[in-house]
Amino acid sequence: VRMTGRLGHRQLRVRTPRPAEDAARVSRSANDLVLLEGSAQPGLVALAVGADGESQVDVRDTGFSIERALEVPAGGSSQAAFYLAAGPERDGAEATAAVLRRRGWRALLAGTRDALQQLEQSTGSDAVDRLINRNLLFAYFYGVARAIDDAHYYLVRTRAPWHSGGVTVRDWDALMWTLPAVQLADTGLARELLLRLCELHAYAPGQGVHYFDGTMFEPGFALEGVAAYPIAVDRYIRDSGDGAIVDEPAVGDALYLAGDDIRDRRDRRVPLYSTDVTPSGAPAAQPFTLHANAAVANALDVLRRTLDEESAREVEDPTAVRAAIRRHFAPERDPKGLLAAAIDLAGQKTQDDDPSASALWLPLFEAFDRSDSHWRRTVKAIPSDRSILVRQIARLIGPDAQGVLEWLRRAPLHDGVAAELVDEQGLAIANGGDAALSGLLAATAWFAVHALGVKG
Repeated sequence: VRMTGRLGHRQLRVRTPRPAEDAARVSRSANDLVLLEGSAQPGLVALAVGADGESQVDVRDTGFSIERALEVPAGGSSQAAFYLAAGPERDGAEATAAVLRRRGWRALLAGTRDALQQLEQSTGSDAVDRLINRNLLFAYFYGVARAIDDAHYYLVRTRAPWHSGGVTVRDWDALMWTLPAVQLADTGLARELLLRLCELHAYAPGQGVHYFDGTMFEPGFALEGVAAYPIAVDRYIRDSGDGAIVDEPAVGDALYLAGDDIRDRRDRRVPLYSTDVTPSGAPAAQPFTLHANAAVANALDVLRRTLDEESAREVEDPTAVRAAIRRHFAPERDPKGLLAAAIDLAGQKTQDDDPSASALWLPLFEAFDRSDSHWRRTVKAIPSDRSILVRQIARLIGPDAQGVLEWLRRAPLHDGVAAELVDEQGLAIANGGDAALSGLLAATAWFAVHALGVKG
């Protein structure tokens, strides 16, 4: 049995690929491991490859082969395994490969299977379970990265290298898309990720797109990004029962900063709040959007319960915000009209539903009940175009949830995981392997089945 390979391509990437300028180096260790690395020092990463038993290793230029001889009797069987380990440099990669060898592939395989099964969710429908678990696990492993140099966790849009979002991240995507899926599977990791986001990103909540280490990548204020911090903390506490998380300094600071930034965006006359861009980063059609103000009202609810008594008294009453939403976004003197998507408080408005900030999500922020006639008329008027997957996922909250779940079950997507753009049948067209969006799909489908009673 032979494994052959070549260290043929290495690249550095945030959103676009940049080839590594140093030469590739392939060598053989004293323990019959193949070591793959760049020649520049200090290196960024190294790989070690080896077999599970005695083997013949051959290294030439940037290529290698690892050959194992097996004797299989007639009617019998035999197994062979190869190990691949990564490290920040060659010695670390070699040490990790040695540990894999020592543990053995059978124990590693059994442990991996057990760990994956513990992450999986059940709805009572095999087809829905496959949809949820495939996307949940993809979000778990591709929306969350653990660095090999500092062992810390980082959230990214996706680790899939072909996605245009790359390893940048928005507060909204991390807190409202990826984190809920992780929370379903692993509350311990969800806690660690929430703390990590507060430590790295909450110094400037909602201010734009960040590199995964918290450095600003692309400025652009999204009000939803600020509201996401209190909402995410509240949902974590609700699902885990871990109210002590608000005593963590990073979380406390994030909540107070979010409260300050929300207050700065309040209109002087009306309890409504302005934004510059939508959650997708597109410029808002008007300063005051329906989705952002619904999220803010939800966030204010949380802040009034979690801040200290004196600070909580200064937080706007969320009831007043929800009343202002009904007063200014609902059509005047037309009980059968539609809710505006965005307004300027001077008579201008737009009805166009923004896919990244759809009115379909409003019941989750307790701004409207799912039975509210204004809301139902508004969401039924949203174009039925299925090409933008985030809005199709949002329809799981709407009146057509049953049909949407059936469509998602059949949709091929990007080998079964979310893609930003799809065709009418659900086949990925662009930005496949979207880990954050996979998290949203998994968490929303789970919620639709378990909380809304949608049948799979």
